[in-house]
Amino acid sequence: MSEAEDFARLMRELKERAGLSYGALARRLHTSTSTLHRYCKGEALPAEFAVVDRFARACGATREEVMDLHRAWLLADARRRAGAAEVPVPVSVSVPEAEAEAEPTVVVTPDPEPELAARGAWYRRRAAVVAAAGVTAGAVAVALLAAAGPEPGAPHAGGSTGTGSGAGTSAGTSAPPFAGSGSASAPASTGAPEPTPPTGATGATGATGSAGATAAPPVRPSASPPASAPGRDPVAPLKAAVRSHVWTAGCDHAYLSERGPGSVPPPPVEADAPAWASAQRAVHAGTQIVEVTLHGTGEGAVVLEDLEVRVAARRKPPAWNVYQMSQGCGGGLTPAAFAVNLDAPRPLARPVAGNDGGNTLPAPSFPLRVSAAEPAVLRVEAATTGCDCDWSLDLRWTGPSGSGTLRIDEGGRPLRTSAAPGRPVYGYALEQGRWAR
Repeated sequence: MSEAEDFARLMRELKERAGLSYGALARRLHTSTSTLHRYCKGEALPAEFAVVDRFARACGATREEVMDLHRAWLLADARRRAGAAEVPVPVSVSVPEAEAEAEPTVVVTPDPEPELAARGAWYRRRAAVVAAAGVTAGAVAVALLAAAGPEPGAPHAGGSTGTGSGAGTSAGTSAPPFAGSGSASAPASTGAPEPTPPTGATGATGATGSAGATAAPPVRPSASPPASAPGRDPVAPLKAAVRSHVWTAGCDHAYLSERGPGSVPPPPVEADAPAWASAQRAVHAGTQIVEVTLHGTGEGAVVLEDLEVRVAARRKPPAWNVYQMSQGCGGGLTPAAFAVNLDAPRPLARPVAGNDGGNTLPAPSFPLRVSAAEPAVLRVEAATTGCDCDWSLDLRWTGPSGSGTLRIDEGGRPLRTSAAPGRPVYGYALEQGRWAR
């Protein structure tokens, strides 16, 4: 039995014992029913540790069962990662490594044995230490994440005490160059702006410069953040995982692309959206959902104080085609979120309540407390009807090392969402195997 199959077996056993349907569990995990079904059949593997932890908690797993599930996931993830390094990406443009590393769902592929053995040995050593310390299952999950270190392109932060130093991008800058272009040249003479490269897990910087600025190298979190030298910004005691291609109910989303329908491949599943959008040079059409998972990296708690919206540039929406990822879907869950109107002169992150099968989900609010054992997920839903917007988020925090600002963006580049007024809208006709209006 492969590592992925062993992980899927444990998931099925927990689900059956809990007596929960795929639909009920999918709502609690904020994913689609079909995606969860693929997890339990061994056809796909969660690429985010938080999904595994939420599943175990929803099924009422014991601490020993949680550790067994986490170990199985870690071994399967090691095999998937090593195998992914050998599989070429079937697109005509280069895809940033961070995109492949932070997908919410990944297809299981074979890989060589050495890295798997190393990762398995590492887990066994780590699990023994955790068991001896008597830490809770939630702390085990976060400890494994922290020990693994940041993924390529993982967010890092720094901020000036008491101020939001991350808002350095000017409103007059042009759209950032497309990933793989190798330069920061201006857009073509047609006037259509170059898309910002979409990514599945994006960086967060504490002091972002101009749109073409190079992001600082990632900072590996430690058990306790080092004290700041006099006159220097404190190290953010936070680790963040950012998903910028979140679809409503896991299936409903739209992208803008300058390519004609004859040259655009069929719509992907949500997990493959970053690579698909990068290959089509596409940007989010009308709306964009961003999810940020945060937890502390030190011993003390961190207080999240506020979320500020920064719009770096507004342009006329490009005259491109709109491609709908689904012809209609939906679910019983509407998550609570922060809504952002990018067209407002000074956009705010406005708390909005959600709904779960008729039950109201309280609107999120600040301040929020996070620690190594208590993560938090921030969901931001941005919308525009009038501009092609470059934007980012500044998260103000206070912790044992001081206070500062964590920049949430696309690995040093702004997020990008564009309106699509009067543009041709295409949906994929499965029976015809092509895009149609």
